[in-house]
Amino acid sequence: MAYRGESPIVIAGAGIAGLTMAIALARRGIACRVFEQAPKLEAFGAGLQISPNAARILKDLGVLPHLHPHAVQPQAVRLKDANTLRELAGVPLGKFAEQRWNAPYLVSHRADLQQALLTEARSRPEIEINTGMKLAEVSREPPGHVIASFGDPEGNTTTAECPLLIGADGVWSASRRFVEHSARNRFSGQIAWRTTIDTNSAAGEAFRKLADSDSVTTFVHASFHLVAYPLRAGAEINLVAFTPAMDIAQSWAVQAEMSILLHAVARSSPALARLVEMAGHWTAWPLHTVDPVASWTTPGIALIGDAAHAVTPFAAQGAAMAIEDAALLAQYIAEPNTREQGAISLWEQQRKARLSKVARRGALNKMAWNAAGPVALARNLVLRMRSPQSLATDLDWLYGWRLPQER
Repeated sequence: MAYRGESPIVIAGAGIAGLTMAIALARRGIACRVFEQAPKLEAFGAGLQISPNAARILKDLGVLPHLHPHAVQPQAVRLKDANTLRELAGVPLGKFAEQRWNAPYLVSHRADLQQALLTEARSRPEIEINTGMKLAEVSREPPGHVIASFGDPEGNTTTAECPLLIGADGVWSASRRFVEHSARNRFSGQIAWRTTIDTNSAAGEAFRKLADSDSVTTFVHASFHLVAYPLRAGAEINLVAFTPAMDIAQSWAVQAEMSILLHAVARSSPALARLVEMAGHWTAWPLHTVDPVASWTTPGIALIGDAAHAVTPFAAQGAAMAIEDAALLAQYIAEPNTREQGAISLWEQQRKARLSKVARRGALNKMAWNAAGPVALARNLVLRMRSPQSLATDLDWLYGWRLPQER
């Protein structure tokens, strides 16, 4: 959009999307001001998967060295039957992933990725970070400029004039209401149940009897599926189970009736059901989505990450899509020969095509993982006929993605 540098770009939200956006801009010499509504920067949640398409960007942005001491590089992705515990399929990762997709496949605690991004952002003089400031109002006067107003808990207002406001404030975005024809978030009908266990605990020992502690393992069942992988240099195991449920709150982590989860796993392998009980406290996360087909942009405003297109996590691409959004938008913003709205429109068009494909992949995964009866038998038969290398080929379009300038 031929950024002219007359005033900093403003970013609403200092999560994964917002901080990646700030760093990507700073790397291109573009100043930005980040406003976060939380009084201090801290991450919620547990584990997340950082596939090679995202890890490659984090490496280029200088973030990966901050993350590596805490992240784990799993050796494989494995799919197991939750009833029999038999392995149905697997894709090698580790060195195989690095060689095939030219970047590692990592798993990390969300807080560790957030801290790695924050460390890099604070080292960049182009980035100003403000906390305790929520977006309250947006106007577009004079033409070609956006005026964003942020309020703090004491009722004070800070006004920021900018050429572009980037809404990176998540599924419950305050920025989204200023984008015409944008979507509202809605409950997906699924709850994610999250917990972590100490690798050396009794629950950790029980887990090691069910799966390798150096892999990403998904246990599939008609009533639920459960994903497990190591965190924090292998000291913890992240467990996240997905069940259908009624909407329980307009929030992330909430308390919910454990009987929902226990009932779902009761008909699986007794050893797996026992692990769910041994793991202790589980936190319920109602999964809300934002329709990626709706508008993400309007003159002077662009939404990225979950603010634009929150999807269910069944392709494990939520964080990766936010990171891709930011990297590609920064590239277009810095392009010297494009007009502002044309660049943003081109970015939206390209990202929507990819997000739609990712959403379809997630829907296919969920259907396969929760298959029952003859459909599950057919799934198992098909998977037995596929080699690990052929399954990896199916992921080339996803994990091999690069910015246009790198292709």
